[in-house]
Amino acid sequence: MSNRKLVIALWREGDFVVARCLQNNVSSFGVNRKEAMKNVKEALSLYFEDENEVETPIVKYPKLELIHA
Repeated sequence: MSNRKLVIALWREGDFVVARCLQNNVSSFGVNRKEAMKNVKEALSLYFEDENEVETPIVKYPKLELIHA
């Protein structure tokens, strides 16, 4: 995973701490804050794993069409 600045929201639900990335809604939980952060980092790593495998075409000069109304 490349360097990204992601915002993680943490809150308590019952006996667990929930961690959710606000940019993409990837979430996980743990029995404490440290475990929740470790688990959400792992989930984010899996989420972004396919990003490098998907080939995104780069269009340097897009074809534009001028339309008059």
